[in-house]
Amino acid sequence: MRTLVLGGIRSGKSRWAEEMVAGEPSLCYVATGAAADADPAWAHRVAEHRDRRPASWSTVETTDVAALLRVRPPTATLVDDLGGWLTAALDRRGWEDGSVAADVDELVDAVDGFTAPLALVSPEVGLTVVAATASARRFTDELGTLNQRLAQCCEQVVLVVAGLPVWVKPTKALN
Repeated sequence: MRTLVLGGIRSGKSRWAEEMVAGEPSLCYVATGAAADADPAWAHRVAEHRDRRPASWSTVETTDVAALLRVRPPTATLVDDLGGWLTAALDRRGWEDGSVAADVDELVDAVDGFTAPLALVSPEVGLTVVAATASARRFTDELGTLNQRLAQCCEQVVLVVAGLPVWVKPTKALN
């Protein structure tokens, strides 16, 4: 079961995803955020996430999510979050004119082929004003496209608003 968990900043999407997978016997938590060395506020957010994780979960800090999903034994996995992954891809390819299409294709293919339970946490950027800067518009455009592609290959899509799930694509009952 692949689940895309969308939500705004501080919507509770990460916590909701963590609760969703909490019953898995083993779990790999994939953290995609940048190191928090220079920014105390960011370091505090990262620490909050780390402190919530059970000691039994393994943690991998990487932005090469596709490679990890392809080589990992089929173990339940939570990726938090795809905004960090996209930022790293744009940093590598170039914010002004570099294409992340191949990176997106690679990630979507890896997600589509992943056979263990998978939760993908991603910011929902489509509920706000159009950004004033070119780089922010680029980020929202690319993330919107990524979220749409992942929603197609995930069995479930949920939007978390104020900590509550709104099911966008619930699992279909088997007849």
